Amino acid sequence: MKRILLVLLAAAALDAAAQAPISGLSARQRYPWNGLVDVSLTLADGAWRYDLSLAATNAATGEALPVATVYPRGGAAGDALRFSPGEVHLVWDAGTDVPESVISNVSFTVSAAPVAEPPIYVIVDLSGGTNAASYPVTKLTATPAGGFNTDEYKTTKLALRRIEPGTFTMGSPAGEIGRSDGWEDQHQVTISKAFYIGLFELTQKQWELVMGNKPSSYAGDARPVERVSYNDLRGSSAGAGWPASDEVDATSFFGRLRARTSYRWDLPTEAQWEYACRAGTTTALNSGKDLSDTIVDSNMAEVGRYDGNHNDGKGEWSEHVIVGSYAPNAWGLYDMHGNVFEWCLDKSQSSLGTGVATDPKGAASGSFRVSRGGSWASFARDCRSASRNTSVGPSVAYGDLGFRPSMVLPGDE
Repeated sequence: MKRILLVLLAAAALDAAAQAPISGLSARQRYPWNGLVDVSLTLADGAWRYDLSLAATNAATGEALPVATVYPRGGAAGDALRFSPGEVHLVWDAGTDVPESVISNVSFTVSAAPVAEPPIYVIVDLSGGTNAASYPVTKLTATPAGGFNTDEYKTTKLALRRIEPGTFTMGSPAGEIGRSDGWEDQHQVTISKAFYIGLFELTQKQWELVMGNKPSSYAGDARPVERVSYNDLRGSSAGAGWPASDEVDATSFFGRLRARTSYRWDLPTEAQWEYACRAGTTTALNSGKDLSDTIVDSNMAEVGRYDGNHNDGKGEWSEHVIVGSYAPNAWGLYDMHGNVFEWCLDKSQSSLGTGVATDPKGAASGSFRVSRGGSWASFARDCRSASRNTSVGPSVAYGDLGFRPSMVLPGDE
């Protein structure tokens, strides 16, 4: 039987170079016959995040003890030990690391290295056009003077916002007006890695600067590009391999963007899309409001162009409008409801199930893909956060179907 006995830690040393503000450090073995040790501490303000490392020594002999199996309480071995300021609770599986041992006194050392805040926004300068060998990238930790809702960020510059990891309820509750039963089952989804997503739907000018053509039916530099297929975005060879592979064709939109920035550009998964759309809300719309009617609804009219507000003076009748014409969500993302449907990465599946999921990738097989968000031609019910359009062939290109780019920075992968 594995057995390890620890008397409360005799000492606590901090990494002086990191100047980590650790207080309230304690460790206690759960039971004499149990090798699990609970470690608690508090991290004061002073850094965006801290990376923690633990070391243990047999105080009687000075022998270093292996401390390999440490994880957040409620987590699992292998989980990252990166935490925000505040209370932190860890578990050391000493029974695994130091099996068949009896130790009467253990000295613990906890070190905390500050982690710099990552950029909130990534800006890509596309003004060099199709002949550019590379596109300059700027990283910002704050909104620039004048904000992003300007022509510059809808034409020659591409702005993306960081979306932090988190857990949310995907799908819609049974009583939501406009719900499609069986297609929007609620379930808990965890997005485990940060990603960046466009503040706006990709515009026609941005597409032209990367691809050199103008495919859209309804012209306007700052209006969303449409009549672009999934194959145009990722390619029909390597790009057709998701979810088995995230590779794209070199001549596709994302293939060219990857080559000119060295970042992993792609479409968001369906789960990433809904997580970003909701921005913490649980209502039908990301404004925190629900629908009162499935066809025409005043709450929907606040957040996007749809079939019921063609005469609001913000654009042509029965067409999409300039991106950013309606209210953004809490994370600053515009037009997640309406304007144009947005391609997602996943292969289609009719039901998302009710089980807990982490970073779901969609169906493993099939030909249809998914689009989200509704469009200028959609009823209010089809523009809800949970609404799904699951029968879109990868080669089709419609006048109400566009996309919103996403990407991952090195270090978040």
